[in-house]
Amino acid sequence: MSDLSSGDLPATASLGPTNAGPIPVDAGAAPAVWTTGAFWRQIGLLVAFAVLCLVGVLSAGGRFASVDNALVILRLAAIIGVISVGMTFVITAAGIDLSVGANAALASVMASSVGVQKWSNDHHWIAIVAVALFFGALVGLVNGVLIAYGKVVPFITTLAMLASARGLAEIKSNRKTQIADVRAFEEFFNRAPIPIPFTGKALPMIVVVFVLVAAAGWVLLNRTTFGRRTFAVGGNPEAARLAGINVRRHTVLLYVLLGVCCGIAAVLIIVRTTTGSATHGQLWELDAIAAVVIGGTLLSGGRGSITGTVIGVIIFSTLTNVFTLNNLSISAQNVAKGAVIVAAVLLQQLVASRSDR
Repeated sequence: MSDLSSGDLPATASLGPTNAGPIPVDAGAAPAVWTTGAFWRQIGLLVAFAVLCLVGVLSAGGRFASVDNALVILRLAAIIGVISVGMTFVITAAGIDLSVGANAALASVMASSVGVQKWSNDHHWIAIVAVALFFGALVGLVNGVLIAYGKVVPFITTLAMLASARGLAEIKSNRKTQIADVRAFEEFFNRAPIPIPFTGKALPMIVVVFVLVAAAGWVLLNRTTFGRRTFAVGGNPEAARLAGINVRRHTVLLYVLLGVCCGIAAVLIIVRTTTGSATHGQLWELDAIAAVVIGGTLLSGGRGSITGTVIGVIIFSTLTNVFTLNNLSISAQNVAKGAVIVAAVLLQQLVASRSDR
């Protein structure tokens, strides 16, 4: 799958209703896929992943090179992956969200409250999902309104929300871990519905959800007007406004979309741990931003790749897995993640400086 950037719009693409009609774009022949920067960025990611797998095989042997371990990596990638898909949209539009972990924690606490669990046991477990999505979207809505209409810098807005949402989660849970005990909910999400040929294994539901979210995100970003507007807003918000795009409303929708992804992640963390807790989501913002940046999305906006983000998430999950199999500490893992983020940003700046010449 190749991902579009702000410079990859079709020749007659319209970013939205305007008084001047469709926005003219160079009508020359589209370049071959293998000559585009996006293609080679994704090839580079795949090469990096292959090297990492080779390191895993050489250092951990059969413990790494097994189907069971591959499923462990995918489970590890699923929750951060869902958030990273939403984060790709926000960063593509030149935004940022530091509150995603706290948002997911608050949503998990609200969805696993006694009242919601009682209603779910008496009626249907969908209430847990609905509450998690509602509170995730609500936090995203507040962020979006403050950024788009309050003119508060995204970094400051989401930093404040990080503290506020986690504080609300602590107040609601009384700083206690809430046990989720809804049998039908657990049975549904603990299934493994898709068999893997020739292995006797099956993809767990948590991974299936990640795949569905990633596929929906790819279509939304690359095949819809919403996605083209996202690239336009990130590339040049003033030009997007003059083209007829309601930049403020679109910005709010992007943060709501990311909030919904946080709600989905909250559901998955409840499934994985059978708990809702104010401590969930610690440093998830670091992992999500790292995966998005590694995947080729520009922090300055205007270019984004869901495919690259998915590969970036899997790379980080594999890195964590290799470190764990070799008994390396969490601290060493965090140092490695930080180094990878810095290297990726430096590489982006190098590529951008060369393209400007």
